[in-house]
Amino acid sequence: MGVLEDLRARRRRIGTVATSAFDGQQPALLFIPDISGFTRFIEQSGSPQAPFLVADLLEILIEANTLELEVNEIQGDAVLFYRLGPPPSARELVQQCRRIYLDFQNYLLLVEQDTDSDLAAALREMVLTLKIVVHYGRVSVARIRHHTKLMGHDVIVVHRLLKNDISGAEYILLTEGYTSTQPPAELARAFAWTRLLPGSTHYDFLGHTPYHYAYLSPLRLLLNAPSLPGSTSTDEPMPGHSGRLKVRRALPVPAEYALRVVGALRLRHCWLAGATASRFDVSKAGRLGTSYKVGLLNGQIDFQTVQILRDDDGRYTYVEKISHFRLFPNALLFFHLEPITDASCLLTLELRYGHIASSTRLIRFGQLRRLHRFLGQSLRGLTRLVAG
Repeated sequence: MGVLEDLRARRRRIGTVATSAFDGQQPALLFIPDISGFTRFIEQSGSPQAPFLVADLLEILIEANTLELEVNEIQGDAVLFYRLGPPPSARELVQQCRRIYLDFQNYLLLVEQDTDSDLAAALREMVLTLKIVVHYGRVSVARIRHHTKLMGHDVIVVHRLLKNDISGAEYILLTEGYTSTQPPAELARAFAWTRLLPGSTHYDFLGHTPYHYAYLSPLRLLLNAPSLPGSTSTDEPMPGHSGRLKVRRALPVPAEYALRVVGALRLRHCWLAGATASRFDVSKAGRLGTSYKVGLLNGQIDFQTVQILRDDDGRYTYVEKISHFRLFPNALLFFHLEPITDASCLLTLELRYGHIASSTRLIRFGQLRRLHRFLGQSLRGLTRLVAG
């Protein structure tokens, strides 16, 4: 066997390259959300929690996936997604961009509530936000051992476009590779909430590269208002209004005691409806940022402790992030505790979710009703536990 044949045989053993009938490449959507302000934040925040916050934000970008995109690689402050096949419609693409942006910003709002935190102070001083680059072209997909590698001219283009001549730090950039696949009227309708503007940048070896862009800033009007301890918000008339579900119940124990019970990971399966067991690293219990898993019916839900806030009147807000909750990606679970007397408190259990991962209205409504009942049953179980 010659050297060339030997190399080819070795390549076949290591991995394969997906090919098309034409040039070995396939049409693909390339989608990169990039965290603006990442480098300055990491270097100047002075908080040891900064890298962990960025890791959480990258996870939120991945979980906010509504287009069934594949993650190709994570590159520090950005995620390269791709999807082979025909491009999504402009409406679908805008929905994906809005979802990622809102989930990202709502999580930052939560972290900023902790007024005594160095991390929150750094966030208020050094703004983190998102820019999103979208391109449609052709790629070669290589399997190298257990990894997928995208290669080709269009992969270079989408990476270069992360550096461009657009002023500002939060926008969507669409290349002509994508916009040429969409009817102009559809593009105009999809971006009716902002303005789709023309632009271009000159790159070495690529030359003059035109694109269109739209600022994401108008979406800030849709961000969830912060819910501080002691807020007087009331229950919504219908479960799921504004991306929130709430249940309330008076507990026959002081607020401090109730906080210890809801924060005790070893007790979670004792009151969460349908839960069978809690699994966590005992050496990390009691720390913010601790991850744990709860066996629930035929599966499990992953939780992470995020924050505890207390105001001057003794009211507490304890927050956990829920991961891999298939129908409710990027959900947050809030425990609002308000003293009633020295021996009792009011607990509001609130779940906030970015979106429901179903395109069917009936399924979405049914899941909201089921989840609302689940929260109510869990709160009744918690009441029995603390009363006993």
